[in-house]
Amino acid sequence: MNPTGPAITMIKPTDLRGILNYVPRFQGHVFVLAIDGVIVADENLSNVLLDVAVLRSLQIKVVLVHGIGHQLRELSAARNIAISDVDGTGVTDSDTRDLAIRASARVSHQVLEGLTQSGLKCAITNSVRASPVGIVRGVDHQFSGKIDRIDTDFLRNLLDHQVVPIIQPIGFDRDGHSLRVNSDHLATELATELKATKIIFLTPHAGLELKGELRRQIAVEELEQFLRQDEETVPTRFRSKAAHAVQAIQGGVPRVHLIDGAIHDGLLNEIFSNDGVGTLIYGNDYQQIRKATRRDIRLIYNLTRHAVKREELIHRTLQAVEKNIDNFYVFEIDENLIGCVSLAFYPDKPGIAEIGSLYVLPFYHRRGIGTKLVEFACLEAKKAGAKQILALSTQSFTFFSSVCGFSETTRDQLPEARRQVYEQSQRNPRVLLREL
Repeated sequence: MNPTGPAITMIKPTDLRGILNYVPRFQGHVFVLAIDGVIVADENLSNVLLDVAVLRSLQIKVVLVHGIGHQLRELSAARNIAISDVDGTGVTDSDTRDLAIRASARVSHQVLEGLTQSGLKCAITNSVRASPVGIVRGVDHQFSGKIDRIDTDFLRNLLDHQVVPIIQPIGFDRDGHSLRVNSDHLATELATELKATKIIFLTPHAGLELKGELRRQIAVEELEQFLRQDEETVPTRFRSKAAHAVQAIQGGVPRVHLIDGAIHDGLLNEIFSNDGVGTLIYGNDYQQIRKATRRDIRLIYNLTRHAVKREELIHRTLQAVEKNIDNFYVFEIDENLIGCVSLAFYPDKPGIAEIGSLYVLPFYHRRGIGTKLVEFACLEAKKAGAKQILALSTQSFTFFSSVCGFSETTRDQLPEARRQVYEQSQRNPRVLLREL
């Protein structure tokens, strides 16, 4: 042991198993990482960039965007030059633009150096074309820019060759002149154009605060309602990222995360754990899932009986489906029912729920529908107060363990009444458990 060397975080085998549960979901996906200037200046930056190396080793494509607000203020103070705007949303005069270019070059080099030390290939690019904001409500914004075009072919080519693009908050107009752009706006446009799976904002805050409360997760519709209210609801320091998160999700980005970039291993914990360390803002992935109604009884029965014949599902009579119809959810495409799942709760064990009757028509396999049904059921169970969720499976246990994050357990985890049914059925399914 070297007492003078850097602190080393010991990763447990259980941590690795947790990460590996997520790997199939994210391989080949694009993540946009947006780092505030304050975090670039923080001593934890080197750890963040090591985490980027971990993501790249898992075949996740990372685009890195950085801010410069902190550095711009420092340069302004050091050179005694007043700046007209810090974040690129207001008026950028010529002096502020010059300082912004200097600050951006310094930060980009710092990030470049850190990624190089982490063994990654990276490149500072000129892939963002901007146009002047122009005159807004009678005010000329001078050298402030808005995104006009992103050279996605160029960026995808870099990503396909295992290069991490570093994107500065400086765009270039048609004539090659520099314009200051807001980094939140930049990250949002990049993620939308590249069809990214996530934007992760690394900020100096623990997450998103709404009405003085730190929210660990929030649906985009609810956040949009908050943004329509007064500024006390969404404090000024969070409004830009909240507004851009809504814009990104409406543009097709499924998830936006806000985390404290100064937390050691915070990035990996946010991505590869159920709890995370910051705030998750999510869109509605489940628009095609609805609660079953009585008119679905025969459809569900017909949908699942072929799986019953193959002993994939336990036999349910039409009357049994009718009796438990309130437990079922169905997946529709063009008003055709193509999948279902049930969710049951147990009075004697209120902290446990059970997924059952998971079935998707074979024609629709490998489209992520089964995963969506499971994740939806887990969300509903968690909303109802369940801490754990069970699944019993004879033939799909690898799907539950490898894709959905379940672990095999014993029949002792079953509530007493459910255990009796389990033993009477003599099907001997495997019992799987997931923490919520």
